[in-house]
Amino acid sequence: MTQPTRSSTTPQLPPTTEEDAITHLRLLRSRRVGPATYRRLLAEYGTATEALRALPDVARAAGVDDYAICPIGVIRAELQAGKAAGARLLSDRDPLYPDALRTIADAPPLLWCLGRMDLLSRPMVALVGARNASSLGSRMARKLANDLADAGYVVVSGLARGIDTAAHLGALASGTVAVQAGGVDVIYPVDNTQLAHDIAKQGLRLSEMPMGLQPQARHFPARNRIISGLAQAVVVVEAAARSGSLITARNALDQARDVLAVPGHPFDARAAGCNMLLRDGATLVRSAEDVIDALAPKAVVAPLIPAAVAQTRPALRNIAALHAMILQRLGPAPVAEDQLLRDLAVPATEVAPALVDLELDGKITRQAGGLLARAV
Repeated sequence: MTQPTRSSTTPQLPPTTEEDAITHLRLLRSRRVGPATYRRLLAEYGTATEALRALPDVARAAGVDDYAICPIGVIRAELQAGKAAGARLLSDRDPLYPDALRTIADAPPLLWCLGRMDLLSRPMVALVGARNASSLGSRMARKLANDLADAGYVVVSGLARGIDTAAHLGALASGTVAVQAGGVDVIYPVDNTQLAHDIAKQGLRLSEMPMGLQPQARHFPARNRIISGLAQAVVVVEAAARSGSLITARNALDQARDVLAVPGHPFDARAAGCNMLLRDGATLVRSAEDVIDALAPKAVVAPLIPAAVAQTRPALRNIAALHAMILQRLGPAPVAEDQLLRDLAVPATEVAPALVDLELDGKITRQAGGLLARAV
């Protein structure tokens, strides 16, 4: 069928035919093509079809001689699996794509969605925390989620054990969003199978990963950026000093979202991360009213504009700024850590924990000889 001619100045429409979906998915699923590269290729070559034609030459110029585009059969199988699961493929050029998520630098170009798409147009708050949650922490998360849902917010979390499970259960009746680290048709952990089925009926499950993909450790930091990207604020209920929940909180800072935390007893390791956030300026949460009050000023301005940054307290804002400085100075080519410290002109005692944070986030990699590079 002949396609109508489009002006080069006309914005691309979202994929509406199977052929369009195949082309865009094939580009995104090709090796070494992440969200940033996908968008750069589209901007440079105009269409996904032209970008695919150019991709082997682009790879060759980058020193990859044996580059192969994702096979079309793999993409057809993924689309068939999505259809069998009842999932919808949502493009970032689709009007239903959530505006909040579109604002983040590495927004997923394509999402598999299973459930109520209408939830994507409503304001969201993320609730995250420890997998080995205490009884009190789970009760707090469930109560917060229920009260926030009653106030009109959609609660988003990661379908993990513990706090995530409690948050989804608390908001299930009003609609909750679960962001999955693997394929949207792969339920993990398996003990949340019934909850996942209930969310698909009453809420929404979504993932940027291919259908059928089993989640691995490296997929969870990427999942976390979507959780925070969807939300106006991230509330941490329980979290250890080094945990995925703190990665979500750091993502929220980088995305100019509010960060809030429930305090805990100093002797409880599950409260260490929350108490650290509060020490650094996160808003203290005792009830849903504290969350609603923190978000209230945004009701009179456009959501997620830079003014939200001004509401972030100084210590947290400085951390986000340092992360941005480090990422700005790093690229795919390795740089010595000593050289980076000289370029930043920031004390090593401040840079070292920031490097650990970014490494845990999967945004930078360490190489032999004390070299650092930005993750591709």
